[in-house]
Amino acid sequence: MRSEQVLFFTQKEEEFVDLLIGIGIRRNLAKVLVYLSSTNEATSRDIERGTDLRQPEVSIAMSRLHTEGWIESRESKAESKGRPVKIYRLGHPITMIIDQIEADKRSEAEQQRQTMQQLRDLLSQRELTVS
Repeated sequence: MRSEQVLFFTQKEEEFVDLLIGIGIRRNLAKVLVYLSSTNEATSRDIERGTDLRQPEVSIAMSRLHTEGWIESRESKAESKGRPVKIYRLGHPITMIIDQIEADKRSEAEQQRQTMQQLRDLLSQRELTVS
């Protein structure tokens, strides 16, 4: 029987997840991102166990991380005669990913500010025509 080491979140990592959720990152995505930032590489099964997420939840999160360009993957032959196992790791340092998240959030906030200004402008124009 082979021995296996499964990583679980520390209090600090749980806090990291909570902060990411607080800025609008989806819970499952935040958990997977923090998990991968805490290890060199991991299989989907490792991620499922370490984050306490189900396989479909991990798969959806991995798809989003891949779309963002935040992860890399490689295939490794399975120990038995099965399909190869994918092994994942972050494609960039977590600090760069956080910088990208911050830039995206700033852009979103600016777009919302501009929309609010357009609403105010429309309201003031409307008040002028009603008066």
